[in-house]
Amino acid sequence: MIRILLVDDHAVVRMGLTMLLNNHPDMQVIGEASEGNEGIKKALKLKPNVVVMDLSMPHGKDGLSATAELKKLMPEVNILILTMHDDEEYLFRAVQAGASGCILKSAPHDELMSAIESVALGDAYLHPAATKRLMEEYLASTKHGNNDTFNLLSDREKEVLTLVAKGYANKEIAEQLVISVKTVETHKGNLMEKLQMKTRPELVEYALKKGLLGYGM
Repeated sequence: MIRILLVDDHAVVRMGLTMLLNNHPDMQVIGEASEGNEGIKKALKLKPNVVVMDLSMPHGKDGLSATAELKKLMPEVNILILTMHDDEEYLFRAVQAGASGCILKSAPHDELMSAIESVALGDAYLHPAATKRLMEEYLASTKHGNNDTFNLLSDREKEVLTLVAKGYANKEIAEQLVISVKTVETHKGNLMEKLQMKTRPELVEYALKKGLLGYGM
């Protein structure tokens, strides 16, 4: 039996998901929460196998923050992010926070069931659109030689890359590395030029693949 905790700020959504999942012979919703902090407390108390976590919860702790904190407290729990955002940056941030998977709120019911079953087994799950996008970006990076350019980066550029991928702003990076903001911008520009990348999501994906965030893809 897969024990599931639902964390979503919409009561109607939680009610609908509860009815849907409880109709599955191998799934049981053991608790609900309306925001991240409550979700963390419920998870620590109820010990679910899977937490279905809404990404955007305007009141209280949001889904990404709650995911990161919960994974520190309960590394064994599997978290499936539920989102309306079909955007690679949200996907990368969810994976970076420790989520086992990400699925769109518009996905069919059977896809949600499959996603929950996958993460419950310890596997990763990405909705088809995200998988296609990652493959396209991977092939594009291979075409441009980005997989072979890591050794071209200086140690300082690698440090800046890691912090950028973790979401730090230029000022925060400067403070952490004890350098000026201008120097951070220079390193950032140089590494992006070497990697032939233009956006932060590209850097996040690259850092994940290189294991700079603690795990690879």
